[in-house]
Amino acid sequence: MSDARKQRAGEAAAGRVEAGMVIGLGTGSTAAWFVKALAARKLPDLRCVPTSEKTADLARELGLTLSTLDDTPRIDLTVDGTDEVGPGLALIKGGGAALLREKLVWEASARCIVIAEAAKVVKTLGAFPLPIEVVAFGHKTTGNRIADVLADHDIALPARLRQADRGIVRTDGGNVIYDATCGAIMDPVRLADDLKLITGVVEHGLFLDLADEAIIGTDDGVDMLTP
Repeated sequence: MSDARKQRAGEAAAGRVEAGMVIGLGTGSTAAWFVKALAARKLPDLRCVPTSEKTADLARELGLTLSTLDDTPRIDLTVDGTDEVGPGLALIKGGGAALLREKLVWEASARCIVIAEAAKVVKTLGAFPLPIEVVAFGHKTTGNRIADVLADHDIALPARLRQADRGIVRTDGGNVIYDATCGAIMDPVRLADDLKLITGVVEHGLFLDLADEAIIGTDDGVDMLTP
């Protein structure tokens, strides 16, 4: 049922796109449904800015016209998935290790729609580990500084370096990811600010005051949420 919910959200978001727009394409399984639905509409004169190489490959296969943030610095609409949707449409993103490129595209967009299935909606952010993108050079030292900031926010566990079967996970930009098991983030704004002050931290997965609307896929259709 999860895939069906994601598909409903993605297809509903594709219906918001108009011919001639510049569209930011998110990353992840839910965003992939949006990319597929958008390509199926065959709207003329679309230009799409992908947030990851994986999304770029999918969009290219489906015949969408790709651009870059440098060539199209003003984006009309970005549609992207999320790992958690909290109160006021505060988000945790970055499970797909594309958070830096995602945030760059989001912040260049006139409007942002987040799409998700109903299980992603939470009362308090933090059950999903918070991704933090870190420069690879000296990352263990940066990880220790992250642990100090987390402790100051009463988050006891240090962030863990993300690894996969192939070894350390690298982002498209060559950075690494630390995941912070927060449990509950009581002050997302202060935590976001404190993490960005750490030398070596490139970006974090707290997307605050960026989403204009959420389209939530349910078993019966979609729900619309606003901040």
